[in-house]
Amino acid sequence: MTALKQYERIEATGLWRSSPEEQRREVVVSIGEATLTISDFNDRALTHWSLAALERQNPGEYPAIFNPDGDPGETLELAETETTMLEAIDRLQRAIERSRPHPGRLRWLSVAGVVAAVAALMIFWLPGALQRHVVAVVPAIKRLDIGNAILRRIERVSGRSCTSEDAQPVLDRLAQRTGVRKIVILPAGVADSLILPGRIVLLNRTLIEDHEDPAVAAGFVLAERARAQSKDPLAALLDRAGPSASFRLLTTGELTKETMDQYGERIMAEPRPEIDDQDLLAVFGQAALPSTPYAYAIDITGESTIGLIEADPMAGRELEQILPDRDWVVLQSICGG
Repeated sequence: MTALKQYERIEATGLWRSSPEEQRREVVVSIGEATLTISDFNDRALTHWSLAALERQNPGEYPAIFNPDGDPGETLELAETETTMLEAIDRLQRAIERSRPHPGRLRWLSVAGVVAAVAALMIFWLPGALQRHVVAVVPAIKRLDIGNAILRRIERVSGRSCTSEDAQPVLDRLAQRTGVRKIVILPAGVADSLILPGRIVLLNRTLIEDHEDPAVAAGFVLAERARAQSKDPLAALLDRAGPSASFRLLTTGELTKETMDQYGERIMAEPRPEIDDQDLLAVFGQAALPSTPYAYAIDITGESTIGLIEADPMAGRELEQILPDRDWVVLQSICGG
């Protein structure tokens, strides 16, 4: 014990008695390894008291009276003049106390550790786990409702979606051919394409009007499908809206208008996420549609999309017509162009 080094040669005189019936006798008191040794003047040890179990009967009064723990009848009196010994006893007892285990303190530290762990869990793990659970349990019909609600908000900026009695059945067939629930043609607001919860794909009218091959529009729909496979549109919405939106959707089945307004505004303003060529080609292959028309629509030179051209899954194969020419002409006039 570091504190002992300073006091290991200190001695003092005091009055000791082994029981209330005995006479007090003058003794020599010395400090040993965590003990107080009481000896007679012939250097014969009379008793040893543990410093850790030493009690003072009269704190702040003199002479100082000590007894071993549990035996107040055996006492040792030290005069006020034995300042060094009294200070040594006090300091060594405090050092021993500090070195003892403190179950209560450990319990509090354990509780604090648990609380910190739970807080970290709630901050870092729970929001993600909650979102994943919500995305997994929200039914398709609710996703469609959310997608349609976002579409209505986008239409405030883009203008109302294009529709006509003749063109709508053609658009429905194109949606079925490309594996989505619904395709919506917008006059503006969307640069090229966008997918919403509920497998609703939005296309800018130019993808219909400016291309003679329906494979271009179909390719943009498939690109959005590939993006949705990489990141669920509902998960993307909840990512931006935060944990409160996930909790609200789980408990009430609804999202606030503000949440959907903010999401609609942001996704129209931001560029679409990049897609790995292999992921995109896999979707084209599954749909049995060529990737080359889409690639040239992205880059007319084909330089930046050479991977989609060279690895076209339908290259050299007989292609099934996406839409009859007459249907494509009807669809190209859906916006009244």
